[in-house]
Amino acid sequence: MEVPEESIEEVPAPEPESGPEREPESGPAPRPRRRGRTTLLIAVAAVLGVVAGTCTGFLVQANRAPDALPSLSQTTLVQAKGPAPEPLSAAQDREVKVDGDLRKLLLKRPSGARDADYTTGEDGWLDLAGYAEMYDRPANAFPELVADEFRRAAVANWREGSSLYVEIRLVQYRQQDQLVVADSASSAYTYAENKPHTDSWPIPGTGDGMAYVHNSPDREAGYTDVYNADAHAWRGDIEMEIWVSSGSPVPKKKIMDLAKRQMERL
Repeated sequence: MEVPEESIEEVPAPEPESGPEREPESGPAPRPRRRGRTTLLIAVAAVLGVVAGTCTGFLVQANRAPDALPSLSQTTLVQAKGPAPEPLSAAQDREVKVDGDLRKLLLKRPSGARDADYTTGEDGWLDLAGYAEMYDRPANAFPELVADEFRRAAVANWREGSSLYVEIRLVQYRQQDQLVVADSASSAYTYAENKPHTDSWPIPGTGDGMAYVHNSPDREAGYTDVYNADAHAWRGDIEMEIWVSSGSPVPKKKIMDLAKRQMERL
């Protein structure tokens, strides 16, 4: 007589007698568990439910009457009474001022000052090549100035007394694709601050403009020691540079006065 498989009880295997532990027999790694049919049916039902809901929403919206759109006309604005304001003069309109002759914005030479022993630029202008020559590495500076959308530069320089020289540059950028004036001024700050034995002060009314006095002179055999000071600031699309050199230390008052008066003209 055959016995149904369901009625056969499994008999647990007898526990091994106490003795030395045996290493488990190695066998194949368990295979990942497959996902059953129930999970698949639930996923299919969820997708069908989303599709049915979307279709129902479209049908309900299609049967609704369209809402009236608001009028495109606006309330008529009444002009204020009184005379119309006068346009700004050229002196008050900064855009007109900075798009004109940039040389007119340069600080005027003080009374008693003389021409410097060297000429910078031509007729008060510095073109792209001439301005690149002011850098330590002109060949590298030239393409960078092109990328920075250099527009033009105006320059003035003079000599005071026996050994003090002043040079002021106003450098203007187009800034059509990028804002570079602030970054250019920031690079000048970093360069000046990295010089040893340097004192610095913020220029009032300029935001982040700075003036520097370098207390260690530049020394070269056969030449007189030269002390330097410089100031850097920017406004709009114009960067200001002031360079002072002298056979004696440059006073803080000198560089600060030049910087403040030049920025007032911008």
